[in-house]
Amino acid sequence: MTRRLADVAKKVGVSEATVSRVLNGRPGVSQATRAAVLTALDVLGYERPTQLRGERARLVGLVLPELQNPIFPALAEVVGGALAQLGFTPVLCTRAGSNLSEAEYVDMLLDQQVSGVVFAGGNYAEIDSPHEHYKLLRERSLPVVLVNAAIEDLAFPQVCADDAVAIEQACGHLASLGHRQVGVILGPEDHVPSRRKLAALRAVSGRLGLDDALGRIERAPFSLEAGHAAAARLVQRGATGIVCGSDPLALGAIRAVRRLGLRVPEDVSVVGYDDSAFMMCTDPPLTTVRQPIEAMGRAAVSILVSQVEGASVAPEELLFEPELVVRGSTAPAVRRDAALPVG
Repeated sequence: MTRRLADVAKKVGVSEATVSRVLNGRPGVSQATRAAVLTALDVLGYERPTQLRGERARLVGLVLPELQNPIFPALAEVVGGALAQLGFTPVLCTRAGSNLSEAEYVDMLLDQQVSGVVFAGGNYAEIDSPHEHYKLLRERSLPVVLVNAAIEDLAFPQVCADDAVAIEQACGHLASLGHRQVGVILGPEDHVPSRRKLAALRAVSGRLGLDDALGRIERAPFSLEAGHAAAARLVQRGATGIVCGSDPLALGAIRAVRRLGLRVPEDVSVVGYDDSAFMMCTDPPLTTVRQPIEAMGRAAVSILVSQVEGASVAPEELLFEPELVVRGSTAPAVRRDAALPVG
């Protein structure tokens, strides 16, 4: 007990006597200090006194798939900063390397009496993944916000970049440079944002004059290695421009082009998606479609906190328009008379 008082007092910056008053429900402590003490208990892993367990902590779960893709640390920074400004403490949960499923993280967050959860890149965007834990959150009436497109019928508010606009910007840019043999690397077939991008490609390819764009589609996990393999196949089938569903895929595509003895952008142009950190520092600097992560992250926090404070929030999509950022990985098309040999 003495160690717990000392640890919590140090974390909050108050006396052990103040912590003791909070834990014993005594008067003479401000609401802000009381909330800070309870949050520190949760963060440090100490169990709350029985009479205080029914109260929600000012903790908010932020559940991400991994941190290797720079877009996720960028989102965590925005969301975490916005939460801290409002007096909440973010609890970062990343699935990669933890051997914990999204559902297991949800159970842990519920045990911690969190005030709400922000998800990004989660099972909600994959049709074939398990979704029972989202139903549990809805049954508990816990505030939740999803970042980017989700499967139907989850009934949570979503903050999304417009996938249709993104694909039109990327393909339109390549078409304006004279590219007609354009390939596209998307995520897995059950990935909802990738499905939206594919629907947009069907809608714009004819108008943009792209030759057989629907015949040059590759599916891949969102990794550099997968982008390398997919891009190699597209170049071998004659693609002079490649649109990628993430920046790591695009970096893999650039590597594949070079391994085939060609140059970016002189022989093959490459467009990414996200505009994650340091894409202007790559060789060449990456042309990409920027997700407005700052605006999206702050909107997600605003919607979540509104729910925490008791406001009714409709389970609708808030769409943000992405922005094409032109750098050095795209250039006017140069005709290639034939596809490269396979192998």
